[in-house]
Parts: sequence; C-alpha cells; structure tokens
Amino acid sequence: MLLAIDVGNTNIVLGCFDGDSILFRERVSTNQQATDLEYITRIRMALDMYRISPEQITEAIISSVVPSVTSTLRQGIRKYTGVEAMIVGPGIKTGLSIVIDNPAQLGSDLVVDAVAGIHEYSLPLIVIDMGTATTLSVIDSKKRYLGGVIMTGVAVSTDALVSRTSQLPKIAFEAPKHVIGTNTVDCMKSGIMYANASALDGMIERIEEELGERCTVVATGGLAGVITPLCRREGIILDDDLLLKGLNLIYQKNQ
Repeated sequence: MLLAIDVGNTNIVLGCFDGDSILFRERVSTNQQATDLEYITRIRMALDMYRISPEQITEAIISSVVPSVTSTLRQGIRKYTGVEAMIVGPGIKTGLSIVIDNPAQLGSDLVVDAVAGIHEYSLPLIVIDMGTATTLSVIDSKKRYLGGVIMTGVAVSTDALVSRTSQLPKIAFEAPKHVIGTNTVDCMKSGIMYANASALDGMIERIEEELGERCTVVATGGLAGVITPLCRREGIILDDDLLLKGLNLIYQKNQ
C-alpha cells in the first residue's frame, strides 16, 4: 500500500492507496514544533481507524510546502513503517510542462494538483485549491502549466478581520440565509462566504477571457466544498481527493 501525505501550512492530508483505490482520507493540523514521535502517533491513529497495519505500508510519498515539517515527517514514516518516503521536488518526474518564469518557484502542491487534473479532466483546466491561500492554476489544452493566481485564503482573511477589530466575533464557515445580513454574524458570513464565491466567479471569467476559451474548473481543498456551491459559475467540479490522486500518479511515474 502507498501512504500519500500532503503537508500544507494549516493542515496535513493523509491518504492510503491500494493500487488506484483510495482507502481513506484524513486531515490533521500542521505543527512545525511537533516531533517525529508526535507525527508517528497521528499516522498510527489514522491507520488504526481503517485497520491498516504499518507492515502493510510498502511505499510512501510526501508533498510539502513546509520544509521544517518535511524531514520530521519523513523520519517518522521511516521509524514507524521502515519505508523511505519519496519527496515531491527537483528530480522527480511529473510529466508536467511548466512554462512560468521560474518553474522552481512553483509549489509542490500546485504541481501535484495539476498532474491529477490533467489525468482526470478535460483541458484547458482551472484548478482551484482552497487552503491557507486560495490558488487558481491554469493548464492549457497542450498540457502546459501557464501560471495562476494566489489569493488570501478564507480562514486567513477571517482571522485577520476578527483580530483587527474589537467587536467582531469568530464565526462558522456556513452560508447565511440572505445576502443582506440583519445581524453581525450573518453580515460577516455574507461578506466572507459570498465575497469569496464572487471572487472565484470573477477570476474564472477573467482567466477564460484571457485564454479565449472556456475551461473545465475543478476545486479542491478544505473549504472548497463550502464556498464553490455559492458560486454562480455552473459546472465547478468538487474533487476532495485531487491532491492524493496526484501523489499516487507521481509515485507511479517514478517507479
């Protein structure tokens, strides 16, 4: 079995593959101060929930945008399963043609998303990943990664709003009943939820206008399932497993 792990700034996504079948997907918080033993405990808990023993893990791959966590997690996997994890980075075959100004600057998570998107969906393609930052990646009909957009993430912007004001409370990420709020909480929900959905609508429209053609749009990430249903753009595909699928594909390409 392949253990696939994506390390983001806020969350770590764990998944396990038996061939092309995803056995599970779980999220844990990213902690840069955590030791390898603490990460071993988290991995063990996830595997135990699905009755998978460490002996069944024969392969592992990590995508990470937090370098300080990468080596700790890799060491933890080695201790717990005896497997040396592959790290997505320079020297790894992805099959992706990256035509941005400096390909080395492209985050490994965006590379993995794009690899999975090209394999799963028709081109041209816009991949939305809603994590700590909200990113939009653009892949043209020739399978070239052209570039994209980086926006402030939903949770980050909300935390900034609450921390910089004296009376605004923390809120749950859920849509209000009306766009026009009649109390503080509903006003905040409207501003956060609908504003982010409108931003996605607007960016998709502008990207397609610049490309001169309509794109397939795929969304993934922790808050994608909450925000994208509020978008007016029809046909946005929600794929919570996109990044894990990409990690599985990249691992296969490097065997």
